[in-house]
Amino acid sequence: MKPTSIQIIEQLKKAGHEAYWAGGCVRDMLLGTEPKDFDIVTSAKPDEIEDLLEKTIPIGKEFGVILAIQNGHNFEVATFRSDAGYSDGRRPDAVEFTNAKEDAHRRDFTINALFYDPTTDEIFDYTDGQKDMKEKLVRFIGDPEERIKEDHLRLLRAVRFKNNFDFQYHPDTYQAVKKHAHLITKISKERIRDELSKMIMGDNADQGFEELLEIGLLDHILPEAVKMKGVGQPSIYHHEGDVWDHSKLALKNLTLEEADPDPLPVEISQNLRWATFFHDIGKPETFTYDEERIRFDGHAEKGAEIATSIMKRLKFPKKDIKRVAWLIEHHMMVVPLMEMSKKRQRAWFLKEGFPELLEVYRADALGIDPIDLSAYHEIKRLYKHEIAELKLMPKQLISGDEIIKTLKIPSGKKVGTILADIKEKQLEGKLKTKEDALKYLSSL
Repeated sequence: MKPTSIQIIEQLKKAGHEAYWAGGCVRDMLLGTEPKDFDIVTSAKPDEIEDLLEKTIPIGKEFGVILAIQNGHNFEVATFRSDAGYSDGRRPDAVEFTNAKEDAHRRDFTINALFYDPTTDEIFDYTDGQKDMKEKLVRFIGDPEERIKEDHLRLLRAVRFKNNFDFQYHPDTYQAVKKHAHLITKISKERIRDELSKMIMGDNADQGFEELLEIGLLDHILPEAVKMKGVGQPSIYHHEGDVWDHSKLALKNLTLEEADPDPLPVEISQNLRWATFFHDIGKPETFTYDEERIRFDGHAEKGAEIATSIMKRLKFPKKDIKRVAWLIEHHMMVVPLMEMSKKRQRAWFLKEGFPELLEVYRADALGIDPIDLSAYHEIKRLYKHEIAELKLMPKQLISGDEIIKTLKIPSGKKVGTILADIKEKQLEGKLKTKEDALKYLSSL
């Protein structure tokens, strides 16, 4: 991808235009991180970009943005511009094609306004971005309040950049974000979702959520999570703090590989992180205080319900919502598994999300003071043994087509539910042959 981006720059320069890498890829390069994307800015007008490059798509031509497709890679190529007004708090009302300096000054943060020419190894810095990177400072370009009013998502981006890069705020930037936190409600749920997901994938996500709470942004985007703050826990099990402190700690612990010298090969995905952060979000709604101690009966089920509501509101994909809700609903299952029969244990071990469920439990247990990982290690040992013993899933007893034909029902979700039900009964030893499965079908 990188060599192809340089080819595009060379093509534009050969035609007499300025052309540079811009924004995040330059920032990441200077931070010592390999950029994922290479955005290009140029003095060439949109029509000229289309004429010069072989395959293009005018994804935002009115704003000077052309998508170039070359060697199987996609690149955003944008004409230098200045913006006039942002009445919708997202896109400029009008743009004027201009020069590199003015283009840099219309961007959000100084660390995102750097240009770099990979053909000459030159950096073009019009906003003291390199100085701010040296000081590890997140600073708005120009008037912070104007930058926020142009695009309200910059409120969240400020917090994300500060924490994902382990930087600090310029005081004017911090105060402006705090003052205008309420404007985040005007941003689409999809954009908020994407920004939060990028933050939760960062190394300092726990601190990021703490700052979202402190600044006041969390009240507007995740009020259900704010309710965890100040909810006490039974002192016999929890010395680490309230439900909010515990949830942050669990999220942080998810990536602590040194806590387990023999970890499961599980991807620390967005779904796993969201499930870990939300695993106790049902506790505020289920808090009771009896004669013995504080209790949260049914908090796992309530948490799955609340998380589903949040993720639907933020327009998460249905499959992600389903997985996160399942992990939350069953995050208390690990200890009961110790007492189950081998057949029932095996049925759980073969569920698609079980390794992730075990990781949620590990992060949860590490977030409790005093820490007790004995159940985790025992279930992990049993799981590895069973999976090694099984090697392959048991042979399917009956097909979806046979279910449709036998029950005279259309294909769809119901067929999948019946297949899953039959597989679970097979793993439990209740159904052993195709005849057993057909007999079970007839009972439906």
